[in-house]
Amino acid sequence: MSLFLSRLRLGKQGLVRRSSLLIFSNGLSSSSLHQTPPCNILGAKPCGEGLGKLIIKNANERDPTELEKKVPMDLVYNNRGNDTIVGASHGWIATLKKDGILRLQDDLNPYASYTEPKHISLPPLVTMRHCQTKIITNVSMSSSCPGDDENCVVAAKFLGPQLSFCKPASPNKPEWTNIRIKNPCFYSSSVLFSKKDEMFHILGYGGHLIGSWDPCKPSEDPKLQTLHFQKLPKLPKATRELMDSCCKSEHLVESPTGETFLVKMYRKTAEITKDGIAKMKTRALMVFKIDEEGNADYTQDIGDLVIFLSDSEPFCVPAASFPGLHSNHVEFLEAFNEVAYIDLSGHAFISYIDSHLPAYYIPPQSLEK
Repeated sequence: MSLFLSRLRLGKQGLVRRSSLLIFSNGLSSSSLHQTPPCNILGAKPCGEGLGKLIIKNANERDPTELEKKVPMDLVYNNRGNDTIVGASHGWIATLKKDGILRLQDDLNPYASYTEPKHISLPPLVTMRHCQTKIITNVSMSSSCPGDDENCVVAAKFLGPQLSFCKPASPNKPEWTNIRIKNPCFYSSSVLFSKKDEMFHILGYGGHLIGSWDPCKPSEDPKLQTLHFQKLPKLPKATRELMDSCCKSEHLVESPTGETFLVKMYRKTAEITKDGIAKMKTRALMVFKIDEEGNADYTQDIGDLVIFLSDSEPFCVPAASFPGLHSNHVEFLEAFNEVAYIDLSGHAFISYIDSHLPAYYIPPQSLEK
């Protein structure tokens, strides 16, 4: 069991390196020569006219990098203006404005154009009977090229029973295909695209059921898979009581080679702000590897992989592809709240509150575009 072992705060992460290009660590592998390392958005340094120079931190480097890319400050901190970020996938953010139009934007992607950000407006949302389309759980995409790939499907998961699909680059006029989800256990869950299965997966509340929808053959009767949890560790009574007192969340993630993992997080309130907002910290975490039959085996060893969880779509990468990454780790960001680094072998568990940090991990981007 990966339990809370340390309250070490990393503090300010050294000096900010300024760069108009993205700099890789020494000792690049053949894989990392063709891909950028994972990174997260730290913020933006104001430079006038509501803009700021984007600040990122590559996951395999210690110090942040200040780029010359200028981005809207309101978009970075997502706390003012008419834009509301409702999800992120493949380095694109999805915004929902007051006009009810869902848009895909690459403004916060440090590897996208500095001067010509892409904005893709999707068709007006259509609300199904007894559903709502104002609160979006998350957005997932089947590829990283929604403006060019005719087969790219965007999935929007709304709080409640509605799931919607759209092909932004369709040669025909793009339109939404709306699905009504029957099982309430999926109503508050997020959607994840499986490259291996070429389907969109939703993990039911509690983590015992996975529903899969084929965007090419939309149906209100998804493929269902029941999970069977196995190899559970024997935990001391105090540990069980701690976990029972926590808020729980479950996250699906797929590796580049098609392995599927389920991450269970256990979190408790660490402090209450003056505004009455509860700040949460992770107290325990469990990872399960899921096979084709639905067996979910508890594991403390995911090999060379690193799992990244944030307000973006979850993903994982092989540490060997990006020298400086630590294998068998989970990295977690929650907007303006928690930062956590968990070594699944139990040797390190670092968690701290950061009220100023956005929460978007950008997955590796191809340099061969």
